[in-house]
Amino acid sequence: MRAGVIQRVVSRLLWFTVVALVVPGLVSIVARESIWWVWLATAGIAALLAYGVSHLDAAKEAPKDSLRRREGFLAVVLGWMVLVFFTAVAYHLTGLFPGFAATIFESMSGYTTTGATVIGDIEALPASILFMRSWSHWIGGMGIIVLSVAILPELAVGGMQLFAAEASGIDADKLAPRIAQTARRLWILYLAITLAQMVMLLAGGMSAFDALNHSMATIATGGFSTKNASIAGFHSLYIEIVIMVFMYVSALSFTLQYRVLFEAQPRKLWQSAEVRLYTLILGAAIVLIAASLYLSGSYDSVGDSLRYSSFQTISIMTTTGFGTADFDLWPDFCRFLLVTLMLIGGCAGSTAGGVKIIRLLVVLKHSVHQLRKLIRPRLVQSMHIGGRDVPSETTEAVLGFFLLYFVALSIGALVLTALGMDLVSGATASISAMNSIGPGLGTVGAVRNFADVPDAGMYVLSFGMLLGRLEIYTVLVLFSSHFWRRG
Repeated sequence: MRAGVIQRVVSRLLWFTVVALVVPGLVSIVARESIWWVWLATAGIAALLAYGVSHLDAAKEAPKDSLRRREGFLAVVLGWMVLVFFTAVAYHLTGLFPGFAATIFESMSGYTTTGATVIGDIEALPASILFMRSWSHWIGGMGIIVLSVAILPELAVGGMQLFAAEASGIDADKLAPRIAQTARRLWILYLAITLAQMVMLLAGGMSAFDALNHSMATIATGGFSTKNASIAGFHSLYIEIVIMVFMYVSALSFTLQYRVLFEAQPRKLWQSAEVRLYTLILGAAIVLIAASLYLSGSYDSVGDSLRYSSFQTISIMTTTGFGTADFDLWPDFCRFLLVTLMLIGGCAGSTAGGVKIIRLLVVLKHSVHQLRKLIRPRLVQSMHIGGRDVPSETTEAVLGFFLLYFVALSIGALVLTALGMDLVSGATASISAMNSIGPGLGTVGAVRNFADVPDAGMYVLSFGMLLGRLEIYTVLVLFSSHFWRRG
């Protein structure tokens, strides 16, 4: 591990943090708020630290060759922690949050696109904080490290290590020979989809500020809203439909979307086994939940049942977390399905959380393969997904991921219940954090918030958010003694 290389990378990420904080500062100045100085002061501290770190002897003398794998993992985690910490400091200085644990929670929830909040009256927040919440979603959605690789040429030299460590999914699918080109193309697509949604929301009567915030939160599958009632506060079927469409799209692989939209390869969309299974699960869940809502008398008409079922099902499976109804009041069958969808999540290479459809496919195919081997022990058969071979190393990594994932979920729920939360609230809060969803059930349900979670619980959930967003391995590898050994 070369300390100078890490110092140089961290200094670049600190400079990006400065930019991330200056933008809401400008919003605050335009809105004539008294807290404008908070953003600029925090950005100034980050800038001084960035300058100091970059001028350390080790950083100046560090070799400029590619990042090593271990350095890439450490840089990813440090980058997220730096951005979360300084944003939390800014939140804390505003005096509008109940303690530093709450600001860490809110900041982490934003950048990991979780969308869980400790704020009860969201509409009372200053415009700059509302913007910062959505802005943090948008930055974190594609990944702060990918963004840094796209902008900072020096990081692009060893960028593949960063991209592979940060990108969601089994592997990083490069669109171009150089990772910097890949990241730029992904961000062009990301920006284009955000602007497209914003235009459509403006056409539906949203204000420019609301349209911008909800577009950033939707594309990032984050879920922070400017309204206390979330999307229900707009009372518009048109707005709900627009957001549903973009939530669905945002949970698809962005590299796949790029090829469909910019390389004129529309067939690749439906040729993807992952997309087909994602759409099938989503459609089936919408129908089943709508039927349950209508038959149970939760809603008087089939139309209303389908409307609320469609929005909440898409919102939960894409791990966005927007709301149009209090699904905690729905029948247990509906709630069980929604919790199952929380665990599954969206597609690899998207901004959605969860275990991802591709991993579910690998586990399902591996299970079928093992059943066949019980019948024919000498059977030798390779596993394929979408016409591509799945190496045994990939299968082992996926199975290991599932084990670590459910162990982490269980430990999180165990700690939260030990801190005084009831089982339903504690378990779903842990699921919400690990899968970047936002709402859970019980005291952290759709129309509630996380303000009543103890400070220790907020730190636990914040760690769970980071763990889930960086795909578990990237964070847990830092706790291995082998990681820190020389060589």
